[in-house]
Amino acid sequence: MPETPLEATVSATPETLTVRWRSGGVSEFASLWLRDNVRADRDPHSGQRLIDIADLPAQPHIRAARADDGSVHIDFEGEAQPATFGLEWLAAQAAGGAGEVPERQRRLWADGARLDARRDFAWLKLGAARADPRARLAWLTRLLQDGIAFLTAVPCEPQAILNAVSFVGRVAETNYGQVFDVRSVAQPENLAYSDLGLGLHTDNPYREPVPGFQALHALVTSPEGGANLFADGLALAAYLRESAPGDFALLTDTAVPFHYRSGDAELYAERPLIQLSCAGDVTAVHYNNRSIAPLRLPAGQTSAFYGAYRRFAALLREPRFQLRLRLADGELVVFDNQRTLHGRTAFTSAKYPRHLQGCYLTRDSVYSAAGLLRRELGAAR
Repeated sequence: MPETPLEATVSATPETLTVRWRSGGVSEFASLWLRDNVRADRDPHSGQRLIDIADLPAQPHIRAARADDGSVHIDFEGEAQPATFGLEWLAAQAAGGAGEVPERQRRLWADGARLDARRDFAWLKLGAARADPRARLAWLTRLLQDGIAFLTAVPCEPQAILNAVSFVGRVAETNYGQVFDVRSVAQPENLAYSDLGLGLHTDNPYREPVPGFQALHALVTSPEGGANLFADGLALAAYLRESAPGDFALLTDTAVPFHYRSGDAELYAERPLIQLSCAGDVTAVHYNNRSIAPLRLPAGQTSAFYGAYRRFAALLREPRFQLRLRLADGELVVFDNQRTLHGRTAFTSAKYPRHLQGCYLTRDSVYSAAGLLRRELGAAR
C-alpha cells in the first residue's frame, strides 16, 4: 500500500536516495532513475516525456534531499531547480508500480477437474454488467486474474456477441471477419468447423500478433457431446518447470513454426510453445498441434525436443487438469487465448445441431478496459 504523507524520512548519497518509511520498510532509488523521472520534464497534459535519455547527465549526482508535506525534494548538482517526488508515488514505484494492480495478479488453477466452473469462476448477467460498473470491474478483474470468466443472459441472436463484449475490449478482425461461426460445414478449412472433438489448444499461434482474448457465445448447444474443456496453461507450464526442468527449458528456447492456409489466408509465425518474460516468468503458452509446421531442427536435437513436446502434450490430456462444462444457450465465455487452453468433446451435428459464435479481442484493450474503469471508480489497488 502507498504510504501516507509525512510517514518517511530520507537521506542521500550522490548516487542514491534512501527512504525510511515509518512502517519500518526501506526503499532505495538511484539518482539516474530519479533524474529520468522528474515530473517537470513531462508534458503536463499528456504526461509524456519531453526529453530523451541522451539529454540527461550520464551520472547525475544528488546534492541534497529533504522530505516535507508528503513530498521529497531533491537538489541535483548543476541544476538550479529542485525536483519534487510525492512520497505516495515513490512508495507505489517501490511496490512495483502498475504491475501491482489486482488485474495483473494472476491466480493459477492447475487441477481443473476439482473445480466447479459455475462456482469457482466469475459469472455475471449481461444486463448487470451494463448497469453496475463495480460489478463490471469485479468481473473484468477476475477474468484477468483467472484467465477465464462467463456472461449469462446474452441474446441468442447472430452477432449479439459483438454487443455483449463491447465493454470487455476491442474486437480484432481477422480473415474470418469480426465474428466466426463455430458449427459443422462440409469440407471445413478448419477442423473447428467439424463434429470432431478438439484437444486442448490455443488459437491462431500463426498470427502476428496472436489474438489476446477469445469470446465464444453459445447460440445452440448439443445435449450430447460438445462439452467445453479448459485448462490453465500457465499452471501447467509451472508444473512442467518443477517436474521436468530440462523439458521446460527446451520448450521455452525452441522456436516452433506455425502455419495456416485457406482460400483467403496464408499465415505463418514462429514462437516457443512456452514464452517467458525477461525476468524468466511464464507469460504465454502457444499450443496448437493442428497448425504446427515441420520443425527446423538439427537431427541431433530432434529427439530431445520431441520428448519435451510429448511430455507437455501428455499433460494436456490428463483429465485432472481439465475444467469441463457445457455452455447453455445464451451463455458466453471469455478467456485469455495466450494462457487458457480450450477444446471440446465430439458431437453429432446431424442429430443435434450445435452453433457457437466467436470473436477475438486485442490483449491491450482488455487490460485497458479494467484499468480505465478502476481509475473512474477510484477503486483501491
